[in-house]
Amino acid sequence: MGTITTQLSLKESLQEYFGFDKFKGTQEEIITSLMDGNDVFVIMPTGGGKSLCYQLPALLSEGVAIIVSPLIALMKNQVDLVRNYSSSDNLAHFLNSSLNKTQIKQVKSDIISGDTKLLFVAPETLTKQENIDFFKEIQISFVAVDEAHCISEWGHDFRPEYRRIREIIEAINDNIPIIALTATATEKVQSDIMKTLDMKDPKIFMSSFNRPNLYYEIRQKKTDSAAVKQIIQLVKQNSGKSGIIYVTNRKTAETVAQALVVNGIKAAPYHAGIDNKTRSSTQDKFLMQDIDVIVATIAFGMGIDKPDIRFVIHFDVPKSLENYYQETGRAGRDGLDGKCYAFFSHKDITKIEKLMKDKTVAEKERANQLIDETIAYCESAQCRRKFILHYFGESYDEVACNKMCDNCAHPKERQDATKETVIVLKTIEEIKENHVLQHVVNIMIGKKSNDVAAFRHENLSVFGSGKERDLYYWSSIVRNAQLEGLLKKDIEQYGLLKITDKGHAFIKNPYEIKVAADTNFETDTEEAAPMISARAATDPKLYKMLEDTRKQVAKANQLPPYVVFQDISLEEMAIRYPITEEEFCSITGVSKGKYNRYGKKFSELIKFYVESNEIIRPEDIVVKSVVKKSTNKVRIIQSIDQKLPLEDISRNIGISRNDLIDEIESIVNSGTKVNLDYYLNELIEEDLLTDIYDYFKTCDTYGLEEAYKEFKEDEMSIEDIQLVRIKFVSEMGN
Repeated sequence: MGTITTQLSLKESLQEYFGFDKFKGTQEEIITSLMDGNDVFVIMPTGGGKSLCYQLPALLSEGVAIIVSPLIALMKNQVDLVRNYSSSDNLAHFLNSSLNKTQIKQVKSDIISGDTKLLFVAPETLTKQENIDFFKEIQISFVAVDEAHCISEWGHDFRPEYRRIREIIEAINDNIPIIALTATATEKVQSDIMKTLDMKDPKIFMSSFNRPNLYYEIRQKKTDSAAVKQIIQLVKQNSGKSGIIYVTNRKTAETVAQALVVNGIKAAPYHAGIDNKTRSSTQDKFLMQDIDVIVATIAFGMGIDKPDIRFVIHFDVPKSLENYYQETGRAGRDGLDGKCYAFFSHKDITKIEKLMKDKTVAEKERANQLIDETIAYCESAQCRRKFILHYFGESYDEVACNKMCDNCAHPKERQDATKETVIVLKTIEEIKENHVLQHVVNIMIGKKSNDVAAFRHENLSVFGSGKERDLYYWSSIVRNAQLEGLLKKDIEQYGLLKITDKGHAFIKNPYEIKVAADTNFETDTEEAAPMISARAATDPKLYKMLEDTRKQVAKANQLPPYVVFQDISLEEMAIRYPITEEEFCSITGVSKGKYNRYGKKFSELIKFYVESNEIIRPEDIVVKSVVKKSTNKVRIIQSIDQKLPLEDISRNIGISRNDLIDEIESIVNSGTKVNLDYYLNELIEEDLLTDIYDYFKTCDTYGLEEAYKEFKEDEMSIEDIQLVRIKFVSEMGN
């Protein structure tokens, strides 16, 4: 490989071209290594200065550097950034399918003349034969592979075209140095990148993955509408500041952006369904602060140089921790505080799994392992920062977190789990370290799954020995053992649990280990309510007083407490301190009718509490609804009044039957009465309908799971039971 030479020292060049007087972290070593002709692999978190690692050597070298970038839509931004450091626009170009023949001819002319030092190309552009022939005729200083995790099938943005990069480089000139850069790469992904690029004795530079200025919090998503309301509150708390909200599909991007705009927030959607001109305009407005919030599918933000993003919100659970880490990493790149919120629901996991139905078995297996890690992160009661860093192979003392995650700011009680950890490790040892976490947990709780039966593990002495605890407790024991370095997950072998040397030593000579049980986000009980959504913001004292008042009102009316107000309504009251009728009617599940029936007692309590404790209430707490939603509501109510079958209503509106049932329940929970007798009488036998109805009269919880267990022998689906619950709440609560 050839050595790149320059007349000025690197620090002088840094000052001349970029105006900086010193390098960040390992930038100088990386640049020196590349300019010495070495292959270089850089793992550096977002905001660490990866781009400069190829920009400066490209400016100093003979020939042009080819920068392989995954997104055509963002190349313009990358080129503009480089051009800002020069008086000549010819210094940097991009070459992709968005250019016409005249523009392509001009780009190639500038390259041949030596004016262009950086050429950004999409991998698809790189593979075209006419471009390969052109590159053979010019001097290339090096090839930079940006977002290199796209190479790996284990990476979160896998791009098959990226796996052909090595083949193309060999076709052009096998002696061209390569620098691969990424912000996120597990040990498996790192290995895959270097192997696929066939990097020759690469110099590896790995910075810490820790972003100490970022605050991490997970919130439960009970319903989409409740999550949107919380997001509006979060954005208003950061009024005038820049933020990104990530969603998984175009429709949600449009819906959430519309809700923000209706509530006076400068926001816009960003996704592949929007034309290029509008997308480019939206991106520019965001950079120029004409728009505060972008609601985007996952592509947005890659390559965006906006250091002052103050918050990143995941409306939908990310598909992998790599996705999550990279997307949250776009906050606080200037070193100032950034807040990262993610909403978690097991329904979202089900949606992701449905999207994988057409994938191969191997692809599903990889995707499931990535999703499992995300679920573990969301449910974990351990330090979030420690969990993330452990995932990327970095050890971390959670004491240093300094309450910069919800679990450290509001820790759950930790209990001695030394004995249980030893039992788990010995169990894994006994089953030959040949099974995954769920299998180990099933053994502990005595669940005879298909795998347990197949391996006859119900005959183990330890089988069922931990059945007094639930699966969340034993999952937390296993995951904590991983965080402590006693266990490791073998990714190559589908996530099998292996005992480390440290783990074997622990079995022989145990020391005290304390563990907090994982959070059960499927629980829908009153006791679990203070744990969920907005843990940091909910007023626990007021919440308890509201609970007590609800019990009194429910008892006086001979109703279960959830019929008066649901947990989610009490949570919002304990966050927003509503006093007036208008404020109360903006709370999830509270209509004008419901306020008139039950709300005044709660209003008086909150007013007294606020005055007694001199609480300053949040401003602008009324969250306005998008008109389109009320139109749907009217159509649903009119259709039910016309006694149309639910199947016809769902088809007319364009949503699934299950989503329709959720919509009807939302309508009823907000205080509107509907009559589904015409449908239920055809669906369920009269005696069984009465039994289910009476069940809801006496039960204390709003959850469907217990009701389903009670009536599943009657061949009732959970949706059918939900419809009876809707009938009950409509008649008894409204």
